[in-house]
Amino acid sequence: MDIYKKNVEVRWADLDPNFHMLHSKYYDLAAYVRTCFIIDAGILPGVLKQLDLGPILFREECVFRKEILFGDKVEIDLELVKAKRDASRWTFRHHVRKNEGELAAVITVDGAWIDTSKRKLTAPPENIATMFLDIHKAEEFEWL
Repeated sequence: MDIYKKNVEVRWADLDPNFHMLHSKYYDLAAYVRTCFIIDAGILPGVLKQLDLGPILFREECVFRKEILFGDKVEIDLELVKAKRDASRWTFRHHVRKNEGELAAVITVDGAWIDTSKRKLTAPPENIATMFLDIHKAEEFEWL
C-alpha cells in the first residue's frame, strides 16, 4: 500500500504564546490522520461501536525537529512499524512535514484494540486486521 498522507492547515488556535504550533496539537493531528485512515478504509465509527471495538494507546512520543508556524503547509503520513500478526497490537509512526517536505516532527504510538464492553484487550475481526496490516510498512518493520 502507498503511504497514507493527509494535509492539514495550521489554525490560529493551534499556536502557543511563541507563535508556533502548540506541542499537543502535533498529537491531535496524528490522531486525526489515524482516524481518517480507519474511516477511509471503510470502518466507520458506527461499525466500531457495533463491534464493541476501539483503538487505545499505550505510548505516544513526539520528537520535535522544526517549529511549525501559522501559514505553513503541513502533511502527516502514517506507517506501520511493528504489529502482531492478528493486528491486536501495533506501533505506528507519523512524519510531520512542512512546506513541501521539511521534517518538523516524528510521532510514534504504540497501541492495541480494546473490547469496549468487556474492557479487555482483544484482536479485531479479520477484515479490520487485514486493513491494519495493509498499512504501508516502515523499512524496519517487524512482527511482534
